[in-house]
Amino acid sequence: MSEAPRVVIVDDQALVRTGFRMILTADGIDVVAEASDGDEAVAAVRRTRPDVVLMDIRMPGTDGLEATRRILADSGSGSDGGSAPRILVLTTYDLDRYVYAALRAGASGFLLKDVTPEHLAAAVRLVREGDAMLAPAITRRLVERFAAPAGDPATAPGYRDLAVLTPRELEVLEALARGRSNAELAARFQLSEATVKTHVARILSKLRLRDRAQAVIVAYETGLIAPGSAR
Repeated sequence: MSEAPRVVIVDDQALVRTGFRMILTADGIDVVAEASDGDEAVAAVRRTRPDVVLMDIRMPGTDGLEATRRILADSGSGSDGGSAPRILVLTTYDLDRYVYAALRAGASGFLLKDVTPEHLAAAVRLVREGDAMLAPAITRRLVERFAAPAGDPATAPGYRDLAVLTPRELEVLEALARGRSNAELAARFQLSEATVKTHVARILSKLRLRDRAQAVIVAYETGLIAPGSAR
């Protein structure tokens, strides 16, 4: 994509919003709206149709988690065919149950609020291109801390039937969920990185997942990987 990403910034602190706006604008990224709570965020997204939403989670009134759910539900059920924006969660803590819940709801990753200007701009561009802005290893830490103990996977809210995957796709999903990069997956399975990307794309499509962050969560919640068993 050649056009600059279009971003909505959501945070209840005006100083945070102003700082992020200055950083993104200086990097050629278009900030199309700001919002101070979840209700304003939903309205701003409907009005401006951004590519990326920087979403604070803990806000008075309607929080970022509920706003994330509404935004993604709007995009999924809308009649105009519009695609959902990518949502980057803003948080003060890297191990936060609200972050985990937001990832489960469909957020594409998270950033700590003390992120460097360079990392912030790079993250916005990365998720706009469809990648998850979150190391799988960090997602795994969140899952191992906050995922409910495995019972019957079919009763889990985020359940996906792994039977739709081929044996090789299951192997790729398990390795991906343990935090391995495309290059590491290619080396492990003696495949080209292009072939690995094809496998990952098929996994996401078959399981109806937005990105790799959700793939990690599904791998744990279906019992493909048991918490504490990462290697």
